[in-house]
Amino acid sequence: MSDKKISRLRRAKKTRYKIRELGVDRLSINRTPRHIYAQIISADGSKVLATASTLDKDLRAGTTGNVEAAGKVGAMIAERAKAAGITKVAFDRSGFKYHGRVKALADAARENGLEF
Repeated sequence: MSDKKISRLRRAKKTRYKIRELGVDRLSINRTPRHIYAQIISADGSKVLATASTLDKDLRAGTTGNVEAAGKVGAMIAERAKAAGITKVAFDRSGFKYHGRVKALADAARENGLEF
């Protein structure tokens, strides 16, 4: 593995340990050059409560690797979380920098009712 990926995974592990201490549901994201994925995982880590990604039929039509698509995924995950009865989560950015698509997803999720 490259040093860049090792560093990202180290940051992710540190964040997940802190979230586990808090004992709250977490909004975990994964970013690839072409797509972005979001999941809400239960506090104990055993269940995925809601998911959204650019692979969903609604979002596949346009471009999927940009800030606009990430914003749509953020709005979609917030709606699905509300439908599942979840309002408060911890944001797990998986070691990715908080800018660009990651920031767009987080802002859209906040605007649509998720608290973190």
